[in-house]
Amino acid sequence: MSTYYFLPTRNLFGEGAVNEAGGLLKGLNAKRTLIVTDKFLASTGMADQLKGILESSGVEAVVFDGAEPNPTDKNVEAGVEFYKAEKCDSIISLGGGSSHDCAKGVGLVVSNGGQIKDYEGVDKSTNAMVPLMAVNTTAGTASEITRFCIITDTSRKVKMAIVDWRVTPQVSINDPDLMKGMPASLTAATGMDALTHAVEAYVSTAANPLTDSAALMSISMITKYLPKAVANGSYMKARDNMAYAQYLAGIAFNNASLGYVHAMAHQLGGFYNLPHGVCNAILLPYVEEFNLIGNFNRFKDIAGAMGESIEGLSTVDAANKAIAAIKQLSVQIGIPSSLKELGVKPEDFGIMADNAMKDVCCATNPRTATKEQVIGIFQRAYDGK
Repeated sequence: MSTYYFLPTRNLFGEGAVNEAGGLLKGLNAKRTLIVTDKFLASTGMADQLKGILESSGVEAVVFDGAEPNPTDKNVEAGVEFYKAEKCDSIISLGGGSSHDCAKGVGLVVSNGGQIKDYEGVDKSTNAMVPLMAVNTTAGTASEITRFCIITDTSRKVKMAIVDWRVTPQVSINDPDLMKGMPASLTAATGMDALTHAVEAYVSTAANPLTDSAALMSISMITKYLPKAVANGSYMKARDNMAYAQYLAGIAFNNASLGYVHAMAHQLGGFYNLPHGVCNAILLPYVEEFNLIGNFNRFKDIAGAMGESIEGLSTVDAANKAIAAIKQLSVQIGIPSSLKELGVKPEDFGIMADNAMKDVCCATNPRTATKEQVIGIFQRAYDGK
């Protein structure tokens, strides 16, 4: 069986890296670009800062600030109309996963026509994307480097998983200077999103030596630096290392895919518009406890990467330490302890379980679940026990 490896052509890291955005976008033959971002980043002046950087390199830029948390088909539709009205020829996303996913959605539709729902699934596009660059401001989703695009279908209340190699940005920029203003709660949520990516990729049935090395290093770095970044957002060593850690997690899941945590979190986001990283963090220990029998040795490795003492322990006991370590990290950084705290309703578990089992992320989970078992995982995460 063939193994593919997806990654942007060019990737920049480090303080001040965003200042190279103009020259790099110009190198993609862009003349007038659409900056896709959210209203918060537009209001802080960060979008205007990026606009200035681009224009100083001779690339005209206009700002579309319609990317909402958990971006929707309506956001994409509005972005497509704006892109066409402004006669743009390229796209640069600024923000976290919401901005990047919205930008990818806009790019797909302007390049291929139709509606964003036409591209739900794997590799549904046929035309090359317009030039796309991603400037990242959070350390979590790794959407700036992936072939994943998650858009909410407002009519079905379902997060569509669009997985298409053509939506991978040509250039990604991770500048920790842009991340130091993140509040502690967002730092925690996005960091746990990255941990979920790394863990799910490492236990995925599609894992390989390339993804394994990235996933384990990411897990180790997140365990070490996420609490420090939450405690002090201006501590640049922690910010810098979290930028690398989330990128490594992105390498891992972009190529090994994910599992039931994401399949289930997508439903929580679609039904309740909840923060994706928080949903992942709450679900992660319960899904992986269910998955343990799928590969105890892999969970033993995760425990070791998280700094747990596993010498002399049986494989099963060492694997269980991984679950305990994940729970402890969530508590340390202030993640809510249960879905009940988020206002989730148990009466929705049945339909969410149905939808989760149709999600493309389920395909590489290490253990196959029944609908009743998925409902049971939702219930455990709801109770926080």
